[in-house]
Amino acid sequence: MPIYEFICTHCGRRNEFITFRVSEVVPDTCTHCHQSGLRRIPSRVRVRLSEETRLERLADPARFGNLDENDPKSMAKFMKAMTHEMGDDLDEDVDSLIEEAMEEEAAGGGQASGTGGGDGGAHDDDLE
Repeated sequence: MPIYEFICTHCGRRNEFITFRVSEVVPDTCTHCHQSGLRRIPSRVRVRLSEETRLERLADPARFGNLDENDPKSMAKFMKAMTHEMGDDLDEDVDSLIEEAMEEEAAGGGQASGTGGGDGGAHDDDLE
């Protein structure tokens, strides 16, 4: 099925029309502002990848070259990309935890490496 994309000359918003045949007439009216005057724009190429190809791409170590597991922003971006790639969305709870960790790190309250979580800090004083 061909997808035709147009931009409205009045409101500037994008309009997509899916047709069942190439010969089918496409409307000239914007679906947003309802005025005529659409200009056709080149559509992006959309390629569907098999699940196997997507998983192979996820396993590619080159994707993780700039990943810093100690940086909450880097980890949040990684987690969002992974869940998007797997076709899942993050739960609101997980998303809010990521946002809280990023805010805590920005405020300077987060631990740099995450090694002090739990009882680790209390026992260090006994060693000195």
